[in-house]
Amino acid sequence: QVQLVDSGGGLVQPGGSLRLSCAASGFTFSSVPVNWYRQAPGKQRELVAIISPTAYSTNYPDSVKGRFTISRDNAKNTAYLQMKNLKPEDTALYYCVVLLYVDSEYREYRGQGTQVTVSS
Repeated sequence: QVQLVDSGGGLVQPGGSLRLSCAASGFTFSSVPVNWYRQAPGKQRELVAIISPTAYSTNYPDSVKGRFTISRDNAKNTAYLQMKNLKPEDTALYYCVVLLYVDSEYREYRGQGTQVTVSS
């Protein structure tokens, strides 16, 4: 079955860095884009990065552009989110998402999430 396992979160001081991982199984990882979302308490979820299947293209919102870098290793079925110069407003639950075409419809699959807390 489809499984996404997020890891790498933690407590970090402002200005610090973290690298999140999303380990995938149960589908052809190399054929689908990967998205990283975050959601803070009381707020809507926010797309923070997307990467194409071959890593040819990536995209970020202005809120994280220049600080976050998404990458993937299709040989390891894993996607990464490198975050640097973290700010308190980056505090949120981060999780990866893929869309898969299953039973004639697109379905969203997500990891369990990993908590990132930026605080001094």
